[in-house]
Amino acid sequence: MTERAFIERSREYLTGEYLPKIRAAVLPLDEEAVWWRPNDASNSIGNLVLHLAGNVRQWIAHGVGREEDVRDRPAEFDAREGADAEQLLETLDAALAAADGVLAALPPEALHERRTIQGMDVSVLDAIYHVVEHFAGHTYQIIWIAKARTGRDLGFWKVDGGTATPAW
Repeated sequence: MTERAFIERSREYLTGEYLPKIRAAVLPLDEEAVWWRPNDASNSIGNLVLHLAGNVRQWIAHGVGREEDVRDRPAEFDAREGADAEQLLETLDAALAAADGVLAALPPEALHERRTIQGMDVSVLDAIYHVVEHFAGHTYQIIWIAKARTGRDLGFWKVDGGTATPAW
């Protein structure tokens, strides 16, 4: 029961919380804002979205689901221009759909199985936990960049009488 709850909550974080927040932050941006970076040591939103798509495919679709590993990690960070917001989000949507399909079909007892991902020996539970944690960190970087570029609140919460409810 706990194993299934972990899998389902992980799916909900990825597709039901983080992805809608990224969409709300990225869709209003023009191509210049999507690929803006404050300096060469930092990533743009475009880089972060490509990186999230690559990471989730490698760790979940490939690592957990045993699909082919097609990731080109250096290209995720080397890009300085390219896809617009909608195209980037389509890439991320496809990666999350593949991962969600793997997680939906994952038997709970598989969480204890071992996998080699990026040369590391990890449990399936470790792989999922890594992806959710990693996705959360970059989600909030994307949100910060979008707010810095636009100067606007993204409206994630509705407050009524002191009670906040999610708006995503």
